[in-house]
Amino acid sequence: MTNNTAYAQLMAFQRQTEALGLVAERLGWDQETMMPRGAAEQRGEEMAAMEGVLHARRTDPRIEDWLEAADPVDAEARAQLRAIRRSFVRATKVPSDLAQEIARVTSTAQGIWAEARARERVDEFLPTLQEVVDLRRQEAACLAQGGDLYDALIDDYEPGATADSLGAMFGRMRPRLVALREAVLGAPVPKAVKGHFGEAAQLRLARDLASTFSYDWSRGRLDLAVHPFSSGSAYDSRITTRVVESEPFNCIYSTIHEVGHSSYELNVDADYKLTPIGRGVSMGVHESQSRIYENQIGRGRGFTGFLYSEMQQRFDDFGIGSAEEFYRAVNRVQPGFIRTEADEVHYNLHIMMRFDLERALVRGDLAVDDLEAAWNDRFLADFGVAVDRPAHGLLQDVHWSVGLFGYFPTYTLGNVYAGCLYQALTAAVPDLEDRLSRGDTTEAVEWLRENLQRHGGLRTPRETVAAACGFEPSEGPLLDYLERKFRGLYGL
Repeated sequence: MTNNTAYAQLMAFQRQTEALGLVAERLGWDQETMMPRGAAEQRGEEMAAMEGVLHARRTDPRIEDWLEAADPVDAEARAQLRAIRRSFVRATKVPSDLAQEIARVTSTAQGIWAEARARERVDEFLPTLQEVVDLRRQEAACLAQGGDLYDALIDDYEPGATADSLGAMFGRMRPRLVALREAVLGAPVPKAVKGHFGEAAQLRLARDLASTFSYDWSRGRLDLAVHPFSSGSAYDSRITTRVVESEPFNCIYSTIHEVGHSSYELNVDADYKLTPIGRGVSMGVHESQSRIYENQIGRGRGFTGFLYSEMQQRFDDFGIGSAEEFYRAVNRVQPGFIRTEADEVHYNLHIMMRFDLERALVRGDLAVDDLEAAWNDRFLADFGVAVDRPAHGLLQDVHWSVGLFGYFPTYTLGNVYAGCLYQALTAAVPDLEDRLSRGDTTEAVEWLRENLQRHGGLRTPRETVAAACGFEPSEGPLLDYLERKFRGLYGL
């Protein structure tokens, strides 16, 4: 690493900024898991205050001087400066009072959304959503400086991606996904698990499965949340899950999914901790880790065979007579309202719908007051099922309440990256399924750690995936994987 004085001063300053950012993130974790409901308004003020401190540090004029004077001598230093410069340029475009107001409103909006969802009252949420949309559009206008507002927001989560590039990818994916869905839905439906699966037993299984995937409990913990998420980095990265006592896969696969996210953070090279490249490089790459853990590994024939034996030991009869029947139950394809519970065939269609709706909102082509009707019409057109209640429709996702416009398309991008990584992983570990059938994920998680996770933000998102896979990422490997898996599973 360079001994340049300016670089050393910049990195010391940045280390404190990163630490304060994690403190703010911990406030968000607490709000979702432990905070008393009556504290929501105060928490909004706390989050705004933290954002004010962070924004002042991110726009400190000394950063520009340090960037100008720094003399990077290796790839790591160049990556650090690239990340700091990107953050500085972005932050200086957004006024501090706007950044603080966004933090305050989105913090309190989260509680308002949760209450509206519980009460099935869209009308109680729409005024707050309008406020969030207005604020994010103001921020986007600052960032875009005459360019596309939605592109400016996407860039916050997936640097280099644009609405046009993502829209083109979705356009290429949709025909094959729809054709596969229609073929599968025309085949006999596999049996589903049935029974009662108590909360305590599900959480014990969830903890054991996290350990199976090498989750580091000395630097993490598992809690319950309305909408599962992971939070933190460096030496403290936590996961959450949720429990429905009639649907054990909800808890099981939410947990595995979040372990993928958290493992990425915990496995970044220790030398990068509390630096700008000491975290996952983008939300698309982040999602590739959660989705490959959950789907290609966790829902594969090998691992579901292991999971079947675990559930036989822990629960009463649940109506499934063999490991193969269980594999089919785990991977049942059926139209459903809830994105997070969607099968692999339908999941990306959920994302495409949200992408189109939020792009229209940000660009001003769709009014917030018309969003519920637009959602319901689009869902019926795409899935052939009428939305029966708001919690199954507009109110199901937390993202818009907290202002995460531009985030949704990274879920499908993550699936695309996961398809590429899985192709490379199976080539590198030919006996992968045999290992997974014994509950041995060691080779899989170690390959991901070594080839992708440990590098953090050293490279750009696409470079990160390409370096791990040995080829440029595209949607082809994902679509081929889905075709092989579900046509085989359904005998098509």
